Amino acid sequence: MSEPTVPSPGAEPRKRPGWKFLRDLVVIVVVALLASFLVKAYLVRSFYIPSASMENTLLIGDRVIVNELVPGVVPLRRGDVVVFQDPGGWLGPGQGDDLIKRVIGLPGDRVSCCDAQGRLSVNGHAVDEPYVVLQAGSDRVSLQDFSVTVPKGQLWVMGDNRYESADSRVHGTVPESDVVGRAFLTTWPVSRWTVLSRYGDEWDGVPDRG
Repeated sequence: MSEPTVPSPGAEPRKRPGWKFLRDLVVIVVVALLASFLVKAYLVRSFYIPSASMENTLLIGDRVIVNELVPGVVPLRRGDVVVFQDPGGWLGPGQGDDLIKRVIGLPGDRVSCCDAQGRLSVNGHAVDEPYVVLQAGSDRVSLQDFSVTVPKGQLWVMGDNRYESADSRVHGTVPESDVVGRAFLTTWPVSRWTVLSRYGDEWDGVPDRG
């Protein structure tokens, strides 16, 4: 019968495998929570859609994820769907502080509507907007005619549901500094999960104004 092994004097006691596993698990959880907090605080946020102004792209009750690196790190582009803080007077009492619209005109752009085909034009280039909800019997993307030059540091924004959207046609331009970020993903309900398109094939043909 073998004798039990006696640790030599000064030898370090063997660590329990269970303690090491628990320590690693705690570290992983803490790092995951910290990463989640940093992402939510500085990179992305979730927003709830309260109105019909962006139908049928976004419906009432949808939730979207917003990239907060836009426009601070990543520049805004025409066609982007953006969340912005109320510049003042857009929302009534109790309606929150944020709105969501599509960027139509960047600083310096000339935005006008409507041409003979009912289309909106930016810098003289007519844009086909397949996402716009049209009024029955009309091909006009806006009931109102307008022609504006977007001031420096401002944006011209409009809802996709033009006949149910109080946007820049009513309230004027939005300061770029009020933009919270670009909406890029619909996450709720699950049946509505989709990547939001800026329709680059349409908007990338717009020339910059010299």
